[in-house]
Amino acid sequence: MKIAKNWKDYVVVDTANGEKMELIGGFSFLRPDPQVIWNTDKCLSTKVDACYKRKENKSGEWKLNPKMPKSFVIERKGVKFHIEPMSFKHICLFPEQAVNWDIMIDLIKNSKREIKVLNLFAY
Repeated sequence: MKIAKNWKDYVVVDTANGEKMELIGGFSFLRPDPQVIWNTDKCLSTKVDACYKRKENKSGEWKLNPKMPKSFVIERKGVKFHIEPMSFKHICLFPEQAVNWDIMIDLIKNSKREIKVLNLFAY
């Protein structure tokens, strides 16, 4: 597994009890993550800017700090990402793909020709 390094606008702060706390563009987010299978005595939900809570029907909603914007932009290596908390837990960013973005950025910069990219992922 490769780790994306030197990302100032995104960091995983902590994980516990099925939740992940992230710092994105200076705002703290807490959302469920099915890969966080360990339990601890930690309570991650104190003083976050955005907290996602599931409802019984598997949908959910974000509770946002009133001072937090509804959307904002972060950047990684010159690529800009529009961040917006969505009703199905996503934030319009898959940070685990940062290593792949880095590879693509390097390939494009070193190609010495025009490059067209087709993004086949959408939701």
